[in-house]
Amino acid sequence: MSRVTHFEIPVDDPPRAERFYSDVFGWRFQRWEGPHDYWLISTGDSAMPGIDGGMARRQSPEHALANTIAVDSLDRAIAGVESHGGSIVMPKAPVPGVGWLAYFRDPEGNVFGMMQADPNAG
Repeated sequence: MSRVTHFEIPVDDPPRAERFYSDVFGWRFQRWEGPHDYWLISTGDSAMPGIDGGMARRQSPEHALANTIAVDSLDRAIAGVESHGGSIVMPKAPVPGVGWLAYFRDPEGNVFGMMQADPNAG
């Protein structure tokens, strides 16, 4: 079975995007030393479930992404998104038996989901 192992976020302003994801989710960024503007993203301890990704300058308006980010507290994550220049595009809603889900738009215009695990949701 194939698994998602990497994500890429297209951005217009790399420093702004790095500040946003570092401040809201604690992600770490490292500039790639290749021929293109690219940053490697570490989203947490490699011993824990999850994936790491990358950030690149947006190549066209159609260059888009939507992945879901696991959070401990959806309410706290929503507050963080809003206080760091993002906006909520789908408010907190239950996914019965799974958890709580919301979608946000970051300052770069990308849409992501945020999921708080809770088997009692819904």
